[in-house]
Amino acid sequence: MLMTEATPPAPSGPQGTLLLLVRHGETPTTGTVLPGRASGLHLSDRGRAQAERIAERLAGLPVDAIYSSPLERTRETAEPTAARTGLEVKQDVGLHECDKGDWTGATIAEVAALPQWQTVQHSPSAFRFPNGESFTQMQARIVGALELLRAAHAGGVVVCFSHADPIKSAVAHALGTHLDLFQRIVISPGSVSAISYVEGQAPAVLMVNSTSEPLSTLRVQ
Repeated sequence: MLMTEATPPAPSGPQGTLLLLVRHGETPTTGTVLPGRASGLHLSDRGRAQAERIAERLAGLPVDAIYSSPLERTRETAEPTAARTGLEVKQDVGLHECDKGDWTGATIAEVAALPQWQTVQHSPSAFRFPNGESFTQMQARIVGALELLRAAHAGGVVVCFSHADPIKSAVAHALGTHLDLFQRIVISPGSVSAISYVEGQAPAVLMVNSTSEPLSTLRVQ
């Protein structure tokens, strides 16, 4: 249709928001211990290299905001991205690690020998860490936090530094996958998963567990 001065512009579509969910880099205990929310755990040399790589991969992507869970390993992973973008890293408790309760600091070998481990792996929606958080509570927490972030930065790109289980549960929710199947999703240290949100539409999962390709070509779907 020919546009004239009297012709009003076509209404723009709903704004889309891109959330990048980044797992922190490796620590000296990654894969062997359930650190939970214990403080004092820092990135290893490999983890710091992964953090730098994340910042490099974001080059060319117009990042509007950076958020991190309160723990040292996530904040340290976010630092190179903050340095490259000039943005402040804001802490958000909604991105926190799952509260492992009495299991905090236990080795995976120790808890894998417990009968409850089978519930963790196959029926996580029915499990709550002793004196800690349930997987259902964890998923509701991070999904709610991401909803607030996408509303606060509508039309923008937000980088969220978090942890494996919360990211897995957020991806499962975006995919419409039951929480009992979320253990099938792999979220590696230093990986990026991307979810596109458009008002009035179901979220679109654009990328899961990516550790190599540039991110500048990502677009809201």
